[in-house]
Amino acid sequence: MSLVGSYVALTKPLALVFPVFLLAWLRFGIGAVAMAHWLRKPADEPALTPPTRRLLFLESFLGNFLFTLCMISGVKLTTAVSAGVIMAAIPAAVALLSWLFLRERVAPRVWAGVACAVLGIGLLSLAQVPHVTAGAPGSHNLSWLGNLLLVGAVLCEASYAVIGKKLTGALGPRRISSLINLWGFALTTPFGLWLARDFDFAAVAPGMWVLLLFYALAACMWTVWLWMTGLKSVPAAQAGVFTVLLPISAALVGVGVLGEPLSGAQGLAFGVALAGVLLATLPSRAALRVRPASSADAN
Repeated sequence: MSLVGSYVALTKPLALVFPVFLLAWLRFGIGAVAMAHWLRKPADEPALTPPTRRLLFLESFLGNFLFTLCMISGVKLTTAVSAGVIMAAIPAAVALLSWLFLRERVAPRVWAGVACAVLGIGLLSLAQVPHVTAGAPGSHNLSWLGNLLLVGAVLCEASYAVIGKKLTGALGPRRISSLINLWGFALTTPFGLWLARDFDFAAVAPGMWVLLLFYALAACMWTVWLWMTGLKSVPAAQAGVFTVLLPISAALVGVGVLGEPLSGAQGLAFGVALAGVLLATLPSRAALRVRPASSADAN
């Protein structure tokens, strides 16, 4: 989650150099090369069933393809600090999707966490520093659109977490990472090839290529493998607590690396959003009392 937060912030300079679809295509292409040796099916792994194939496609379409497009486009139109505040709504979004689609019971304090996430995003929108798209003098403030796209990215990431838990019961982390990345590459290839025809690759600074390599490996390979490996032994709801590191690292990179300001109102929004994360993800006292007994039963 720390890596995810850092690359969410660092896509802002990349999005100013590469068109969104071209950047996504290059990301998935680099990931496909790096993970080619992960595609081979292990001997002890069952064959892919039609339901598993559908889940792999949805995992990639929502968690890779749409998340990447919404996230890159959103960060381009707003700030990395704003992205950090909005991404703090991921645990609340996971709870909502679990309630809607998996019919899981949602505790009252989780609903309070959802309310905090909504309040934090609302405060952010009211405190938003006017942002004008680079290269478009006199254009209207588009930060509202950037925030809306980032909310879409939150819903995509929440879907990714819910579907990922199901996939870890059938496939290994490396195989999941490589297969969903391959789907992402296939989905972006038509757009990437079209944009690559007229793009001046020679004009890209060497530092941007290094940043692109880090972004691709972190987004496609390292974070997916780490997350799927963790989900094999940690319940999805408990894993949600670690998403607190995503908004924190995104905001820290935005302020410390990209030099973005952090206003008092933005700090308040950030604090409210993080309070929502804690409400939505920290285990209750009852759960803590029950957990040792459950572990003993499992053993």
